Amino acid sequence: MSGKLAAIVAFRLTTAEPERLARFYRGLGFAAGNGETIPSDEIALLGLKRGGTRLPLRLGAQRLDLDSFDDPGRRYPVGVTSADLCFQHLALVTDDAAAAWARAAALGAMPISSGGPVTLPDSAGGVTAVKFRDPEGHPLELLQFAPESESRWRGKGLLGIDHSAICISEAPASRRFYEALGLSVHGQSLNRGPAQQVLDGLAGVEVDVLPMLPRQDTPHLELLAYREPVGRPAGRQEPNDVEATRIVWAADRDAMLRDPDGHLHVLRR
Repeated sequence: MSGKLAAIVAFRLTTAEPERLARFYRGLGFAAGNGETIPSDEIALLGLKRGGTRLPLRLGAQRLDLDSFDDPGRRYPVGVTSADLCFQHLALVTDDAAAAWARAAALGAMPISSGGPVTLPDSAGGVTAVKFRDPEGHPLELLQFAPESESRWRGKGLLGIDHSAICISEAPASRRFYEALGLSVHGQSLNRGPAQQVLDGLAGVEVDVLPMLPRQDTPHLELLAYREPVGRPAGRQEPNDVEATRIVWAADRDAMLRDPDGHLHVLRR
């Protein structure tokens, strides 16, 4: 398969309310740049007929773009759970998950986790985490690594984007798909138990977590294969739908890819 993925260079959220969403992310600690027109060749790549605008945000070395389109798509669907196959979150690293969650809640975040930040067992990385949604429904996670961990994240406040996690239906098929694109599995785990249930806001959780790393030291992709509960299938996402988060990769060609469960990836030279 051509189009090897060298590194994640940006994450892109579709928004119907860019100004409102920008206020939320600035309040969390992102820095906003100047708005710009989405290039026409990218619009064509996405299969859209009309244009759009982009507001770039920065968090440390990572970039998050808020994209709005002249032909708006669907709002984020109601009732999506952490195990459903359309679910995709961005994991934001902080040195204080409780303080960051309080700030997010004050800005209008909607909780997914059922009890605020929770510390997972060592078998699941020993991180303190909480999941929530931004005001338009995009899922997010706050991660606080233990001080004694080997995490590369050091500093105060909101530090950067560690990864994007996507729900998948069949781990072997997704693993083959991403390994063919040059990613490799590192540190696979089976997460379950009371803390994981609080984090996901679901009962009886058992989920295989497969971190997929690119060749370069950038944010990575995590595959979440829920054994229990079984996630509901996703409909076809279009790039102008609010649920259609896109990961942008440095690659050897320009393309838009859909993985086996329909998650979108943009490849750029």
